[in-house]
Amino acid sequence: MSEQHHDVYENMTDKQKNRTIWSVITASSLGTLIEWYDFYIFGSLAVVLATKFFPADNPTAAFLSTLATFAAGFVVRPFGALFFGRLGDIIGRKYTFLVTLLIMGFSTFLIGCIPGYETIGFMAPVLVLILRLLQGLALGGEYGGAATYVAEYSQPHRRGYWTSWIQTTATAGLFISLIVILITKNTLSAEDFDSWGWRVPFWISILMVGVSYFIRKNMKESPLFAKAKSEGKTSKNPLKESFGNKFNFKFVLLALFGAAMGQGVIWYTGQFYAMSFLQKVMNINSMQVDYLMATALLMGTPFFVFFGWLSDKIGRKAIMMTGMLVAILAYRPIYDAMYKSVNIEAKTVASEGIKETRIAAIHKTIATDSLVTFHKETTYTDGTLIKKDSIVHWSAAGPVMKDGKAEEPKVSTSITLNDDTRWYLVFLVFIQVIFVTMVYGPIAAFLVEMFPVRIRYTSMSLPYHIGNGVFGGLLPAVATYLVTSGKDAGHATWYLEGLWYPIGVAAVCLVIGLIYLKNKNNNIHD
Repeated sequence: MSEQHHDVYENMTDKQKNRTIWSVITASSLGTLIEWYDFYIFGSLAVVLATKFFPADNPTAAFLSTLATFAAGFVVRPFGALFFGRLGDIIGRKYTFLVTLLIMGFSTFLIGCIPGYETIGFMAPVLVLILRLLQGLALGGEYGGAATYVAEYSQPHRRGYWTSWIQTTATAGLFISLIVILITKNTLSAEDFDSWGWRVPFWISILMVGVSYFIRKNMKESPLFAKAKSEGKTSKNPLKESFGNKFNFKFVLLALFGAAMGQGVIWYTGQFYAMSFLQKVMNINSMQVDYLMATALLMGTPFFVFFGWLSDKIGRKAIMMTGMLVAILAYRPIYDAMYKSVNIEAKTVASEGIKETRIAAIHKTIATDSLVTFHKETTYTDGTLIKKDSIVHWSAAGPVMKDGKAEEPKVSTSITLNDDTRWYLVFLVFIQVIFVTMVYGPIAAFLVEMFPVRIRYTSMSLPYHIGNGVFGGLLPAVATYLVTSGKDAGHATWYLEGLWYPIGVAAVCLVIGLIYLKNKNNNIHD
C-alpha cells in the first residue's frame, strides 16, 4: 500500500475507475451483507429464541428478555466503533474489517450451538448475551470500514450513489435472513424446526463468512488512506484527535443528533418494529409475517440506491430531513391502519367455520398434573383464519387454584390473513421502508464527508453506531414496553403507544438537522 497505488488509481479513466469501484463495492457489500444477516437472524427468530434460552413460565418476560439481549448487541456497537475505528485509522480499512468479519461469523455460528435453557439453565442466556456482545463489537467496526472504503474509491460527484450500495446490505441481510428461515421452516416439520431447525440459519452463516473472507483478503487498501499512510499523515491517536479536539467533536455531535439518531429510529421502526408489531400486537402467523416483510423489503431496497443517487444531485440534507418529517407525521396513521386491517367484528363466520378440540398432556415438572389445551379454529367467509389455544393447568382435583380463583389460562392467538389484507399490509410496510431508504440511503456519504481521512473511520463510526446501536437498537424493547404498559393501563389506542419513542427521537433530530446541517456535499480529499 503506497502512494503509487493512489497515483495509479487517479490516472485511471472513468471507465476503469467504474470497473474498480464495482469490485470494491462487491467485496465490501458481500461481507457487510453477511454481517447484517448474522446480526438479524437473532431478531428474526426472537419469538422462537425466547422459548429456547429463557424460562418458559412467563412468555412475555421471556420475549422482553430476548429483545433486551438483541438490544445489547446494538448498545455495545459504539464501543466496537471506537476500538475498530482506531485500528482502521492507524493500520488500515482493509485489515480491520477482515477481523470484524471473522468475529461476527464465529459468534453467530456458536449461538446456533448453545444448548437450551432446559439443558444448562441460566448459562444459556448468559452465553447468548456474551456472543451478542461480540457480534455488536464486530458490527461496530464493520460498517464504518466498508462505508469509508467505498467512499474513498468513489468519484466525488457519484459518492452518494456508490455508497448507497453499502446501504442496501442491511436490508438485504434482513431479507436473506427471512428467506433462509422460510426455506428452513418449509423444509422441516413444525416439530423439527422448533426442536433443532431454528439453529440451521445460524450454522449456515459460517459458510458465507468463509467465502467473503477470501474475497476481502485479496482487496487493496483505499487509495486515499494508502497515500496518507505513505506520506506519514495518518493519525497516531485517532481517539484523541476525534473527540479531544473541540472543533472535530462538534461535528461528531452534529452527525449524531442532527442525522444518525433520527435515521436509526426510523430504520428500526420500518423493519424490526413493524415485524414485531405484526407478530406480537396483531398476532399474525409468524410465517406469513416473514413472507409479508420479505416482499416489502424486496420492493423497497432499490430505493436506497435511488435516494443515494438523488443526494448527489440535490444534497444529502434535503432528502434525509424530508424522510424524517414524513415518517413523524405518518407513523401513527399507518400503524392504526395496520392494526384495524384485521377487524374481526366486521367479518362473518363461515358455515361450519368453527372447530374445537381438547388435548391433554402430562405436566413437564408435576407428574400428577396435566396441561389441557383448548384449541379453537375460526374460519371467516373472506378467508381469514384464527387459531386460538387456551392452556389450563389441571391437578387431580380439577383446575389449579390461585388466590382462591382458577389459575388464568395461557392464551395464544395466530391469525392467517386473506390475500387482500396481506397485500394491504405489504403496502403499509413498504411505505415505511421508503422512509428508511430516504434517511439511510444518503447517510454513508454524508458522514464520510464530514471528517478528514486521518480520523474518518473513528469519527464517522461513533455517531453512526450510537444513533443506530443505542437509539435504534433500543427501539424494539422500549416500544414493546410502552405498548404493554398502555394495554395494562387500558388506553384506547394502546397499540400505538410504542410509536412515541421513534417519533420523539426523530422530531428532536429533525429540528437540530434543519437548523445546523448544511445541504452542500463536501469534498473528502484532504
